[in-house]
Amino acid sequence: MLEFTARFATAAEVDQWDTLVTANPNGGNLLQSASFAAVKKNYGWTPQYLAFEGADYTSYNLALEKKFPGLGRLWYLIKGPDTADVEHIPAMMAALRVFTRRARLNVFAAKIEPDVVASERARAVLSGAGYVKVPDLQPNDNTALLDISPEPNQLLRNLHSRGRNAVRRAQREGVEVVRPESTEATMRSLYDLMVGTFEAKNAGAAREFGYFRQFWSEFTSRGQGRFYFVHENGVPSVGAFVINYGTKATYKDGGSLQERSQYGDSHLIQWEAIQDMKGLGAVQYDFCGTPPSHRLKDPTHPHHGLGLFKTSFTKTVTDFVGCWDVVFSPVRYKLWTVAGERVMRQLYTRRTGQKFY
Repeated sequence: MLEFTARFATAAEVDQWDTLVTANPNGGNLLQSASFAAVKKNYGWTPQYLAFEGADYTSYNLALEKKFPGLGRLWYLIKGPDTADVEHIPAMMAALRVFTRRARLNVFAAKIEPDVVASERARAVLSGAGYVKVPDLQPNDNTALLDISPEPNQLLRNLHSRGRNAVRRAQREGVEVVRPESTEATMRSLYDLMVGTFEAKNAGAAREFGYFRQFWSEFTSRGQGRFYFVHENGVPSVGAFVINYGTKATYKDGGSLQERSQYGDSHLIQWEAIQDMKGLGAVQYDFCGTPPSHRLKDPTHPHHGLGLFKTSFTKTVTDFVGCWDVVFSPVRYKLWTVAGERVMRQLYTRRTGQKFY
Protein backbone atom coordinates (compact mmCIF):
# COMPACT_ATOMS: atom_id res chain seq x y z
CA MET A 1 0.00 0.00 0.00
CA LEU A 2 1.23 3.49 -0.85
CA GLU A 3 1.98 5.85 1.99
CA PHE A 4 1.05 9.52 1.84
CA THR A 5 1.82 12.69 3.71
CA ALA A 6 -0.59 15.62 3.86
CA ARG A 7 0.17 19.34 3.97
CA PHE A 8 -1.18 22.71 2.96
CA ALA A 9 -0.31 23.74 -0.59
CA THR A 10 2.35 26.41 -0.90
CA ALA A 11 1.54 29.92 -2.10
CA ALA A 12 3.14 29.08 -5.45
CA GLU A 13 0.97 25.98 -5.76
CA VAL A 14 -2.20 27.91 -4.93
CA ASP A 15 -1.27 30.40 -7.66
CA GLN A 16 -1.34 27.56 -10.21
CA TRP A 17 -4.13 25.65 -8.51
CA ASP A 18 -6.25 24.74 -11.52
CA THR A 19 -3.23 23.47 -13.43
CA LEU A 20 -2.31 21.18 -10.54
CA VAL A 21 -5.87 19.97 -9.87
CA THR A 22 -6.53 19.07 -13.50
CA ALA A 23 -3.26 17.09 -13.51
CA ASN A 24 -4.55 14.87 -10.66
CA PRO A 25 -4.91 11.14 -11.41
CA ASN A 26 -8.64 11.48 -12.13
CA GLY A 27 -8.40 14.86 -13.82
CA GLY A 28 -9.85 16.92 -11.00
CA ASN A 29 -13.36 18.30 -10.76
CA LEU A 30 -14.81 21.78 -11.27
CA LEU A 31 -15.92 21.77 -7.60
CA GLN A 32 -12.23 21.64 -6.60
CA SER A 33 -11.39 24.65 -8.74
CA ALA A 34 -10.14 28.10 -7.80
CA SER A 35 -13.39 29.51 -9.18
CA PHE A 36 -15.53 27.42 -6.87
CA ALA A 37 -13.29 28.16 -3.89
CA ALA A 38 -13.80 31.88 -4.52
CA VAL A 39 -17.58 31.38 -4.53
CA LYS A 40 -17.76 29.33 -1.35
CA LYS A 41 -15.53 31.80 0.48
CA ASN A 42 -18.47 34.23 0.37
CA TYR A 43 -20.99 31.62 1.50
CA GLY A 44 -19.84 30.50 4.92
CA TRP A 45 -16.81 28.35 4.03
CA THR A 46 -13.07 28.85 4.34
CA PRO A 47 -11.12 27.23 1.48
CA GLN A 48 -8.15 25.11 2.48
CA TYR A 49 -5.78 23.95 -0.24
CA LEU A 50 -4.34 20.49 0.44
CA ALA A 51 -1.63 18.34 -1.10
CA PHE A 52 -1.37 14.58 -0.56
CA GLU A 53 2.13 13.44 -1.46
CA GLY A 54 2.84 9.81 -2.29
CA ALA A 55 5.76 8.00 -3.87
CA ASP A 56 4.04 7.86 -7.27
CA TYR A 57 1.98 11.05 -7.42
CA THR A 58 0.80 14.16 -5.57
CA SER A 59 -2.93 14.89 -5.42
CA TYR A 60 -4.16 18.45 -4.92
CA ASN A 61 -7.58 18.83 -3.29
CA LEU A 62 -9.81 21.63 -2.07
CA ALA A 63 -11.21 21.32 1.45
CA LEU A 64 -14.04 23.61 2.55
CA GLU A 65 -13.95 24.43 6.26
CA LYS A 66 -16.57 25.48 8.78
CA LYS A 67 -15.91 26.12 12.48
CA PHE A 68 -18.42 25.22 15.20
CA PRO A 69 -18.28 26.28 18.86
CA GLY A 70 -17.46 23.35 21.13
CA LEU A 71 -16.84 20.97 18.26
CA GLY A 72 -14.01 22.40 16.20
CA ARG A 73 -13.62 22.30 12.44
CA LEU A 74 -15.37 20.25 9.79
CA TRP A 75 -13.54 19.79 6.49
CA TYR A 76 -15.48 18.94 3.35
CA LEU A 77 -13.24 17.54 0.61
CA ILE A 78 -15.76 18.24 -2.09
CA LYS A 79 -15.39 15.71 -4.92
CA GLY A 80 -12.17 14.52 -3.33
CA PRO A 81 -9.73 13.16 -2.63
CA ASP A 82 -8.67 12.63 -6.23
CA THR A 83 -6.90 9.30 -6.29
CA ALA A 84 -5.46 6.77 -8.72
CA ASP A 85 -7.15 3.92 -6.81
CA VAL A 86 -9.82 3.76 -4.11
CA GLU A 87 -7.41 1.71 -2.00
CA HIS A 88 -5.19 4.80 -1.66
CA ILE A 89 -7.89 6.76 0.15
CA PRO A 90 -7.34 5.21 3.63
CA ALA A 91 -3.66 6.13 3.42
CA MET A 92 -4.53 9.67 2.37
CA MET A 93 -7.00 10.06 5.22
CA ALA A 94 -4.52 8.62 7.72
CA ALA A 95 -2.06 11.25 6.52
CA LEU A 96 -4.70 13.95 6.88
CA ARG A 97 -5.42 12.86 10.44
CA VAL A 98 -1.72 13.04 11.33
CA PHE A 99 -1.33 16.43 9.68
CA THR A 100 -4.35 18.05 11.36
CA ARG A 101 -3.33 16.75 14.79
CA ARG A 102 0.29 17.82 14.52
CA ALA A 103 -0.76 21.25 13.28
CA ARG A 104 -3.42 21.46 16.03
CA LEU A 105 -6.11 22.36 13.53
CA ASN A 106 -8.88 20.90 15.69
CA VAL A 107 -10.62 19.06 12.83
CA PHE A 108 -13.18 16.63 14.27
CA ALA A 109 -14.26 15.07 10.96
CA ALA A 110 -13.75 15.25 7.22
CA LYS A 111 -16.41 14.64 4.61
CA ILE A 112 -15.04 12.97 1.50
CA GLU A 113 -16.74 12.56 -1.85
CA PRO A 114 -14.29 10.90 -4.26
CA ASP A 115 -15.12 10.52 -7.94
CA VAL A 116 -14.80 6.76 -7.58
CA VAL A 117 -17.36 4.64 -9.42
CA ALA A 118 -19.56 2.69 -7.00
CA SER A 119 -18.74 -1.00 -6.73
CA GLU A 120 -18.68 -3.66 -4.05
CA ARG A 121 -14.90 -3.30 -3.89
CA ALA A 122 -15.02 0.49 -3.48
CA ARG A 123 -17.70 0.34 -0.78
CA ALA A 124 -15.76 -2.41 1.02
CA VAL A 125 -12.60 -0.28 1.07
CA LEU A 126 -14.37 2.77 2.48
CA SER A 127 -16.56 0.97 5.01
CA GLY A 128 -13.64 -1.28 5.97
CA ALA A 129 -11.63 1.83 6.84
CA GLY A 130 -14.36 2.80 9.29
CA TYR A 131 -15.86 5.63 7.26
CA VAL A 132 -19.53 6.46 7.75
CA LYS A 133 -21.82 6.58 4.69
CA VAL A 134 -23.93 9.74 4.83
CA PRO A 135 -26.48 11.29 2.43
CA ASP A 136 -24.99 12.49 -0.83
CA LEU A 137 -24.62 16.24 -1.26
CA GLN A 138 -23.85 16.80 -4.94
CA PRO A 139 -26.28 16.22 -7.82
CA ASN A 140 -23.73 14.43 -9.99
CA ASP A 141 -23.00 11.58 -7.58
CA ASN A 142 -25.30 9.86 -10.09
CA THR A 143 -24.89 11.22 -13.57
CA ALA A 144 -24.81 10.62 -17.31
CA LEU A 145 -21.31 10.79 -18.79
CA LEU A 146 -20.59 10.97 -22.50
CA ASP A 147 -17.26 10.22 -24.19
CA ILE A 148 -16.86 13.13 -26.59
CA SER A 149 -13.44 12.18 -27.94
CA PRO A 150 -14.68 10.71 -31.29
CA GLU A 151 -14.82 12.96 -34.35
CA PRO A 152 -18.16 14.81 -34.69
CA ASN A 153 -19.88 12.54 -37.23
CA GLN A 154 -19.03 9.43 -35.25
CA LEU A 155 -19.95 11.13 -31.99
CA LEU A 156 -23.39 12.02 -33.37
CA ARG A 157 -23.87 8.40 -34.43
CA ASN A 158 -22.83 7.29 -30.94
CA LEU A 159 -25.65 9.23 -29.26
CA HIS A 160 -28.79 7.45 -28.14
CA SER A 161 -31.24 7.50 -31.07
CA ARG A 162 -33.64 9.81 -29.19
CA GLY A 163 -31.00 12.47 -28.76
CA ARG A 164 -29.55 12.07 -32.25
CA ASN A 165 -32.95 12.39 -33.91
CA ALA A 166 -33.81 15.48 -31.84
CA VAL A 167 -30.53 17.20 -32.77
CA ARG A 168 -30.99 16.46 -36.47
CA ARG A 169 -34.58 17.67 -36.51
CA ALA A 170 -33.69 20.91 -34.74
CA GLN A 171 -30.92 21.48 -37.29
CA ARG A 172 -33.29 20.78 -40.22
CA GLU A 173 -35.90 23.18 -38.85
CA GLY A 174 -33.38 26.00 -38.42
CA VAL A 175 -33.23 26.26 -34.63
CA GLU A 176 -30.43 28.69 -33.78
CA VAL A 177 -28.16 28.50 -30.74
CA VAL A 178 -26.54 31.75 -29.58
CA ARG A 179 -23.62 32.27 -27.20
CA PRO A 180 -24.08 35.61 -25.42
CA GLU A 181 -21.47 37.39 -23.35
CA SER A 182 -21.46 37.04 -19.59
CA THR A 183 -23.53 40.12 -18.73
CA GLU A 184 -26.05 40.86 -16.01
CA ALA A 185 -28.85 40.52 -18.57
CA THR A 186 -27.56 37.14 -19.73
CA MET A 187 -27.38 35.87 -16.18
CA ARG A 188 -30.85 37.17 -15.33
CA SER A 189 -32.29 35.44 -18.39
CA LEU A 190 -30.82 32.07 -17.44
CA TYR A 191 -31.79 32.46 -13.80
CA ASP A 192 -35.40 33.24 -14.70
CA LEU A 193 -35.57 30.13 -16.88
CA MET A 194 -34.09 28.05 -14.06
CA VAL A 195 -36.57 29.33 -11.48
CA GLY A 196 -39.47 28.65 -13.81
CA THR A 197 -38.24 25.12 -14.42
CA PHE A 198 -37.77 24.46 -10.69
CA GLU A 199 -41.31 25.61 -10.01
CA ALA A 200 -42.82 23.61 -12.87
CA LYS A 201 -41.03 20.43 -11.81
CA ASN A 202 -41.69 20.89 -8.06
CA ALA A 203 -37.93 20.58 -7.62
CA GLY A 204 -37.66 22.91 -4.63
CA ALA A 205 -36.29 26.43 -4.53
CA ALA A 206 -33.22 27.60 -6.42
CA ARG A 207 -30.45 29.46 -4.64
CA GLU A 208 -30.81 33.22 -4.84
CA PHE A 209 -29.61 35.06 -7.93
CA GLY A 210 -26.53 36.48 -6.19
CA TYR A 211 -25.06 33.02 -5.72
CA PHE A 212 -25.37 32.14 -9.39
CA ARG A 213 -24.14 35.55 -10.49
CA GLN A 214 -20.91 35.05 -8.58
CA PHE A 215 -20.62 31.41 -9.64
CA TRP A 216 -21.04 32.19 -13.33
CA SER A 217 -18.81 35.28 -13.10
CA GLU A 218 -15.94 33.37 -11.48
CA PHE A 219 -15.90 30.67 -14.15
CA THR A 220 -16.40 32.96 -17.14
CA SER A 221 -13.73 35.38 -15.92
CA ARG A 222 -11.23 32.50 -16.03
CA GLY A 223 -12.37 31.32 -19.44
CA GLN A 224 -13.97 28.21 -17.93
CA GLY A 225 -17.67 28.75 -18.65
CA ARG A 226 -20.06 29.66 -21.48
CA PHE A 227 -23.73 30.57 -21.81
CA TYR A 228 -25.98 29.09 -24.49
CA PHE A 229 -29.50 30.17 -25.45
CA VAL A 230 -32.26 29.42 -27.92
CA HIS A 231 -34.91 32.10 -28.50
CA GLU A 232 -38.53 31.73 -29.51
CA ASN A 233 -40.73 34.67 -30.43
CA GLY A 234 -37.91 37.00 -29.45
CA VAL A 235 -37.46 35.77 -25.87
CA PRO A 236 -35.09 33.18 -24.35
CA SER A 237 -36.81 29.80 -24.35
CA VAL A 238 -33.94 27.47 -23.39
CA GLY A 239 -30.69 28.37 -21.63
CA ALA A 240 -27.63 26.55 -20.34
CA PHE A 241 -24.31 27.23 -18.64
CA VAL A 242 -21.53 24.77 -19.47
CA ILE A 243 -18.11 24.58 -17.80
CA ASN A 244 -14.83 23.44 -19.28
CA TYR A 245 -12.32 22.30 -16.65
CA GLY A 246 -9.30 20.39 -17.86
CA THR A 247 -10.42 17.46 -19.99
CA LYS A 248 -13.90 17.47 -18.45
CA ALA A 249 -16.93 19.50 -19.47
CA THR A 250 -20.05 19.84 -17.34
CA TYR A 251 -23.58 20.97 -18.11
CA LYS A 252 -23.88 22.80 -14.81
CA ASP A 253 -27.08 24.91 -15.01
CA GLY A 254 -30.05 25.13 -17.31
CA GLY A 255 -33.72 25.95 -17.66
CA SER A 256 -36.46 26.34 -20.23
CA LEU A 257 -39.94 27.63 -20.86
CA GLN A 258 -42.39 24.82 -20.28
CA GLU A 259 -44.48 25.61 -23.37
CA ARG A 260 -42.57 26.15 -26.60
CA SER A 261 -42.85 24.96 -30.19
CA GLN A 262 -39.28 24.36 -31.41
CA TYR A 263 -38.63 20.63 -31.26
CA GLY A 264 -35.17 19.54 -30.19
CA ASP A 265 -34.06 23.01 -29.02
CA SER A 266 -32.65 21.79 -25.70
CA HIS A 267 -30.90 18.90 -27.43
CA LEU A 268 -29.30 21.21 -29.97
CA ILE A 269 -27.95 23.46 -27.21
CA GLN A 270 -26.22 20.45 -25.69
CA TRP A 271 -24.87 19.34 -29.06
CA GLU A 272 -23.43 22.79 -29.79
CA ALA A 273 -21.91 22.95 -26.31
CA ILE A 274 -20.35 19.52 -26.79
CA GLN A 275 -18.70 20.69 -30.03
CA ASP A 276 -17.30 23.75 -28.29
CA MET A 277 -16.03 21.71 -25.35
CA LYS A 278 -14.27 19.30 -27.72
CA GLY A 279 -12.53 22.28 -29.26
CA LEU A 280 -11.33 23.32 -25.81
CA GLY A 281 -9.78 19.90 -25.15
CA ALA A 282 -12.53 18.12 -23.22
CA VAL A 283 -12.92 14.38 -23.77
CA GLN A 284 -15.78 13.77 -21.32
CA TYR A 285 -19.12 15.59 -20.97
CA ASP A 286 -20.95 15.36 -17.65
CA PHE A 287 -24.70 16.03 -17.82
CA CYS A 288 -24.54 16.66 -14.06
CA GLY A 289 -27.24 14.75 -12.27
CA THR A 290 -29.70 11.91 -12.87
CA PRO A 291 -31.55 9.47 -10.66
CA PRO A 292 -29.35 6.55 -9.56
CA SER A 293 -29.15 3.82 -12.17
CA HIS A 294 -31.54 1.51 -10.32
CA ARG A 295 -34.24 4.24 -10.27
CA LEU A 296 -33.73 5.67 -13.73
CA LYS A 297 -37.16 4.47 -14.92
CA ASP A 298 -38.96 5.30 -11.67
CA PRO A 299 -41.46 8.10 -12.46
CA THR A 300 -41.73 9.00 -8.76
CA HIS A 301 -38.09 10.09 -8.56
CA PRO A 302 -37.84 13.92 -8.50
CA HIS A 303 -35.20 13.85 -11.25
CA HIS A 304 -37.02 11.39 -13.48
CA GLY A 305 -37.61 13.92 -16.27
CA LEU A 306 -34.03 15.16 -16.16
CA GLY A 307 -32.83 11.58 -16.31
CA LEU A 308 -34.87 10.90 -19.44
CA PHE A 309 -33.46 13.97 -21.17
CA LYS A 310 -29.86 13.33 -20.22
CA THR A 311 -29.92 9.64 -21.09
CA SER A 312 -31.20 10.57 -24.54
CA PHE A 313 -27.52 11.34 -25.21
CA THR A 314 -25.89 8.42 -23.41
CA LYS A 315 -27.81 5.33 -22.38
CA THR A 316 -26.00 4.57 -19.15
CA VAL A 317 -25.89 6.25 -15.75
CA THR A 318 -22.68 6.30 -13.71
CA ASP A 319 -23.09 5.93 -9.95
CA PHE A 320 -20.26 7.20 -7.76
CA VAL A 321 -19.62 6.13 -4.16
CA GLY A 322 -21.03 9.40 -2.84
CA CYS A 323 -20.36 11.10 0.47
CA TRP A 324 -18.64 9.53 3.51
CA ASP A 325 -17.57 10.91 6.89
CA VAL A 326 -14.04 10.27 8.15
CA VAL A 327 -14.10 10.58 11.93
CA PHE A 328 -11.11 12.15 13.69
CA SER A 329 -12.75 12.72 17.09
CA PRO A 330 -15.40 10.08 17.93
CA VAL A 331 -16.85 12.04 20.86
CA ARG A 332 -17.27 15.30 18.98
CA TYR A 333 -18.49 13.51 15.87
CA LYS A 334 -21.18 11.83 17.99
CA LEU A 335 -22.33 15.23 19.18
CA TRP A 336 -22.36 16.40 15.57
CA THR A 337 -24.51 13.53 14.36
CA VAL A 338 -26.92 13.51 17.32
CA ALA A 339 -27.83 17.18 17.13
CA GLY A 340 -24.97 19.41 16.02
CA GLU A 341 -25.38 19.17 12.27
CA ARG A 342 -29.16 19.58 12.36
CA VAL A 343 -28.99 22.59 14.68
CA MET A 344 -26.15 24.29 12.80
CA ARG A 345 -27.89 23.83 9.46
CA GLN A 346 -31.12 25.30 10.82
CA LEU A 347 -29.34 28.27 12.41
CA TYR A 348 -27.30 29.01 9.29
CA THR A 349 -30.28 28.82 6.97
CA ARG A 350 -32.41 30.93 9.31
CA ARG A 351 -29.69 33.57 9.63
CA THR A 352 -28.59 33.76 5.98
CA GLY A 353 -31.37 32.23 3.92
CA GLN A 354 -28.68 30.13 2.23
CA LYS A 355 -28.15 26.42 1.87
CA PHE A 356 -25.71 25.06 4.44
CA TYR A 357 -23.67 22.96 2.00
